[in-house]
Formats: sequence, structure tokens, C-alpha cells
Amino acid sequence: MRKVLFLDRDGVINKDVSYLYKIEDLQWVDGAKEALKLAYDAGYDLIVVTNQSGVARGYYKESDVQILHDYMGNELDKAGAPILRFYYCPHHKDGTVERYAVDCDCRKPKPGMLLQAIKEYNVDPSESFLIGDNVRDVESAEAAGVKGYLFTGTDLLSFMKIILN
Repeated sequence: MRKVLFLDRDGVINKDVSYLYKIEDLQWVDGAKEALKLAYDAGYDLIVVTNQSGVARGYYKESDVQILHDYMGNELDKAGAPILRFYYCPHHKDGTVERYAVDCDCRKPKPGMLLQAIKEYNVDPSESFLIGDNVRDVESAEAAGVKGYLFTGTDLLSFMKIILN
């Protein structure tokens, strides 16, 4: 079974700039690339689980999310921190795009994205953990049987060193 570091995206890997979808607006959180490499080198696979309600709200399309994730994945590969998979939830019950305006099981704090990853990648929840910047991230992790850590700082590498030690 795999041990996985699950990561929220906005506010953990990249700075939360509100509805990020353009590569030119991407700003990495200080120490993010190094922190992910440290976890990967410690034997953790890396999986991103992110709410992307901007799709449901009509601010951008799923293809925009995929382009950004491809770019981020390539940059993290170069840093020695390959992302096994990006999972994202494009839904929001109050969305303006009808096909995405649903109350789904994948939108955090529900555990759907984590449960799907656990099943698809044979993840051991007891050996895995999640870092998020919002209580709903931690609630999602705990609902999936995964330890959740709330990141409220500005340097992910320092935070990761504490967790791994």
C-alpha cells in the first residue's frame, strides 16, 4: 500500500489569489517545492485535492484547471516532487453553470476526492496525511481516515519539517 501526502492547492502549494486559473497569476508558497520534495524523498506519493468552484461559477473552464495543473505538475517534476495525481472538484451547489451546480460528494469538507484516491491508488490512510489551509480540508481528511494538518503559516518547508520529524 502507498503512503500519500494529500495537499490542498490554493494556500498550501500556491498563494491563494482567489480563483486562480491563469499560469501568469501563479505564485508558489515559500518553501512549497522544497517541502514537497522532502516528503517525496521520505517515501510519500503526492496527491493534490482541491475545490475549484470557479468552474461552477462560470469564472473559468475545466480545461483551464487542467492547463494550470499540467504546468504546476511539470514545475514540481523539475523540483523533484512529482505529483501522482491532481483531483479537483468543479462543483458548487450555488453555481451558475447548471451542469456543475450540484451538491456533490467530492467538494471538501466531504471526503469524496480522498476516498477516490485511496481506492484508485491503494493508499494506506493510516500512513498518510493531508495539509490544508482551511478547516474543511482537515475535516475532509479525517472523514476519509487520514490525519489532517492545518497550515496557517507562510513557509511550507518549515511546516513540513515539523510534521515529518
